[in-house]
Amino acid sequence: MARKLASQGAKVVLGARRIEKLDAIVAEIQSENGQAVALATDVTIGASVKALVDLAVTTFGRADVMINNAGIMPLSPLSALKVQEWNDTIDVNIKGVLNGIAAALPVFERQETGHFINISSVAGHKVSPSSSVYAGTKFAFRAISEGLRMEVGRNIRTTLISPGLIDSEIKHGTSDATISQLMNEVYNDAISATSIANAVAYVIEQPNDVDVNEIVLRPTVQEF
Repeated sequence: MARKLASQGAKVVLGARRIEKLDAIVAEIQSENGQAVALATDVTIGASVKALVDLAVTTFGRADVMINNAGIMPLSPLSALKVQEWNDTIDVNIKGVLNGIAAALPVFERQETGHFINISSVAGHKVSPSSSVYAGTKFAFRAISEGLRMEVGRNIRTTLISPGLIDSEIKHGTSDATISQLMNEVYNDAISATSIANAVAYVIEQPNDVDVNEIVLRPTVQEF
């Protein structure tokens, strides 16, 4: 997403926990004469996400789009009682989104314009065995996104993008050995993250009076 948007002239502000990966992307974008900055960010900490939005405002004068993209997917049957993984999933996938909204919404309201793009999952539409907690967070994410749209419409847009199997690091987040092996097989059908970047660019470029509220995007061969 960062590469795609920067190539179209966007000024990109990146936040994640692993700053070395962000710095590499920033350097790549800058080498192509793009504009980008990065800040180590933990979405489970509200002040950390606010610092990221503040960086956008102090560096570029405003914040136009907030992409809530952080997520983890540790899958396991409920009977495995991986309670810490449940809590971590809730902290990142639900609280992280709320922290993103809390950080950007005051800026958007002050500007009287802005766009939330929330990257969710097809798991927000369908529950499968061993995904109960993960799917629960994505159902919640979908509800939060729709509630946000209804509350802040008119000048502020809200888009939920629900990907299917996308080639990313999220597939490595499962500690259950059996499910992890199954995930590696399932993700053979994954499509490039470029498909999500293209969807993000599409919704941003719509006229201000057009709000694309939800996109479900899957590999053609994916059944669920």
